[in-house]
Amino acid sequence: MRKLKLQVQMSVDGYIAGPNGEMDWMIWNWDEEIKNYVTNLTESVDCIVLGRKLAEGFIGYWEGQYNDPATIEDARKLHETPKVVFTNTIKENPWNNASLAHNLITDIKKLKEGNGKDIIAYGGGTFVSSLIKEGLIDEFYLFVNPTILGKGMPIFEELDNRQNLKLLESKSFACGITVLHYTK
Repeated sequence: MRKLKLQVQMSVDGYIAGPNGEMDWMIWNWDEEIKNYVTNLTESVDCIVLGRKLAEGFIGYWEGQYNDPATIEDARKLHETPKVVFTNTIKENPWNNASLAHNLITDIKKLKEGNGKDIIAYGGGTFVSSLIKEGLIDEFYLFVNPTILGKGMPIFEELDNRQNLKLLESKSFACGITVLHYTK
């Protein structure tokens, strides 16, 4: 069975965005070591799942990077990997290389039971919170940035019961990010 992996950047105090959706606190000056880590993580993936809100910016951004000769190599995997966008509002698909899904639990289970490599979730906040609450994430890759926000968008707040995890790896990078890799 395919695994659903979550890769998300967060603050030390567990927020994935500031109170007004700010993301300017995230570290993006990644060196080759952290870029290679992400490349290795995504090599086992052949499907990306996203919530509609994130998809609206994410897909267009990576299409733009793919069309730029200076960034095509970095963007290739994210652009070329098929995406499934979970939405309750969009009825007609506006994106290339993406499909729409409407039933979170049923459609994620179908994806996991299907053929292929693993699946990765990138967000957004409401979508990721729902995946976590429903116990659908198999592996967590939490990219903890050295920032404390105090307030913001949480992804664990909706839990109504405990989920025990096993730490597989803790890896720090020169840019200040520490990746915590957990499994269920």
